[in-house]
Amino acid sequence: METESHSHSTGVQGPLSFKSKPKKPAGGWRAIKYILGNESFEKLASMSLVANITMYLRTKYNLNGILLVNVVTIWSGSSNLSSIAGAIISDACLGRFLTLLIGTICSLLGLVGMTLTASISQLRPPECNDQSPCTQPHKLQLGFLFIALGMIALGAGCIRPCNIAFGADQFDTKTEKGRAQLESFFNWWYLLFTVALVIALTGVVYIQTNISWMIGFAIPTACLAISITVFLIGQHTYIYKKTQGSVFIDMAKVVAASFRKRKIKLGSGDNQYSFYDPVQEQEAEITNPIKLKRFNCLDKAAVITDPGELDAQGMPTNSWKLCSVQQVQQLKCLVGIIPVWFSGIACFLVMDQQSTFGVLQAIQMNRSVGNHFKIPPAWLSITSMIALSIWIYIYEGIYIPSAKKILKRRSRLMLQHRIGIGIVMSILCMLVAGVVEKRRRELAIKQGSFTSPVHVLLLMPQFVLSGLTEAFSAVAIMEFVTVQMPESMRSVAGSIFFISLSIASYLSALIVNVIHSVTGRNRKSPWLGGHDLNDNRLDYYYYIIATLGAINLIYFTFFASSYVPCGKAIKVAEESQLQDSVNQLEARDFPPNEIMQDEERGLDTRTT
Repeated sequence: METESHSHSTGVQGPLSFKSKPKKPAGGWRAIKYILGNESFEKLASMSLVANITMYLRTKYNLNGILLVNVVTIWSGSSNLSSIAGAIISDACLGRFLTLLIGTICSLLGLVGMTLTASISQLRPPECNDQSPCTQPHKLQLGFLFIALGMIALGAGCIRPCNIAFGADQFDTKTEKGRAQLESFFNWWYLLFTVALVIALTGVVYIQTNISWMIGFAIPTACLAISITVFLIGQHTYIYKKTQGSVFIDMAKVVAASFRKRKIKLGSGDNQYSFYDPVQEQEAEITNPIKLKRFNCLDKAAVITDPGELDAQGMPTNSWKLCSVQQVQQLKCLVGIIPVWFSGIACFLVMDQQSTFGVLQAIQMNRSVGNHFKIPPAWLSITSMIALSIWIYIYEGIYIPSAKKILKRRSRLMLQHRIGIGIVMSILCMLVAGVVEKRRRELAIKQGSFTSPVHVLLLMPQFVLSGLTEAFSAVAIMEFVTVQMPESMRSVAGSIFFISLSIASYLSALIVNVIHSVTGRNRKSPWLGGHDLNDNRLDYYYYIIATLGAINLIYFTFFASSYVPCGKAIKVAEESQLQDSVNQLEARDFPPNEIMQDEERGLDTRTT
């Protein structure tokens, strides 16, 4: 014990035996290495399916038109929507570690099922070509397929709200160093798994499309098994946050209590009420918060109108009639992110188009490179990932260090600027996609062929713009909803982020079905829904989505952007008095390699 104390006090490890070496502190980049490793393999497994699911269902299950788009978008939306259940289970029962582990196992079972559909011919309808009528799958075949996809969606619901939150748990945001690490974590999280995807998906998608779907699904299944192994190996390095009950139930109590006390007038004349504000040991970050001034009607839930509302121990006799100030602040945090969260839906709507209609465009274009090679349609999605990776590297690896040297201070693009740029990128993406589709269709009709002579590489600009939309808006909104929430609500923040993706998918399906129905009236040819895109007007659909993006830009600029700095400004203000000296000493960024070196030397300054 004396040796361990001396080692920690000097920050230098002496020549100790293995048994006497001090235990390294949990968390930080030491734990993040395993979390990012798990995330990379998990994303490789899931995205190899997501990237090529449209191609698989079209070629192996003979689905096309509205049915194909509906299956893909509804499955994608359900994968994101289930994250709300994952957040509740994580926060109220199992904790983030176990929820992540169970979710990964469910995804593994789903991928095993998909591998079986590719391996056993009886689980699929007979193959056909574009010239002959295609036999549709029967109910049992669709049932098995949907069960496999359902298991993957269930696993995604457990993984998505917890992976970012569990990573964020490893940093102490009460220190300047911890906050700097957390800010970099969001971008590095996106960058590392995206690079892994770009390297691996080129091979996996090619194998699926040109060699064997069975092997192409077996590879991500094996990767998911590796993901579970890596995650379990690092379990001794993790910081585990205790479960504190479902925040959603607390929010319902706040709404109910504030409604019951809606007639109370706060701060008027002699009607001065006291508030129920107990000390919360497990949630120090908002124990004495600088109160959010918006949505003051919710404050009534914490008003003590009658001493009988508290028992002898000072606890509420009915938690549906009296809530704590902390519970009110949690709901205010959630309500406060909704305007910005809502503006992200239109951006994600654009990103959804590339995985469905973008792939269908690629199928009906010239994909030849030389005499013997054809580009798999799903490879175009890799263009988006490359664009995202390049931007994050430029931003984190070049812009921030250069700005630090020139300005002598930390300099990051403000969140509202990044979100606004992402919205602009989403509009440009749809405009470019509409122009390209018009050109593709015209030349195909002119030649009277199913496949247009336009080369598939002409789709690259719209996929690049889609990737930049994600790099700016998705990363910024993910960071925004996470830093706005207290630690106990980080799983909620993750689920809220993915719910916006879910709504975007459902909205996309709704718009497609409405356009198909409206434009197909009076026996007219509908703009969308046919097996042959040459008979459709996909370019008109793209212009409609671009118009929605323009409306979203106006909405964000003149309304939602005013909500962006609120949460972070509150956190900085809360900690400013205690952290002034630390802020002066810790004024620089901490790249991951430096952080890991510091921790290896025992120089971690996180508060315990």
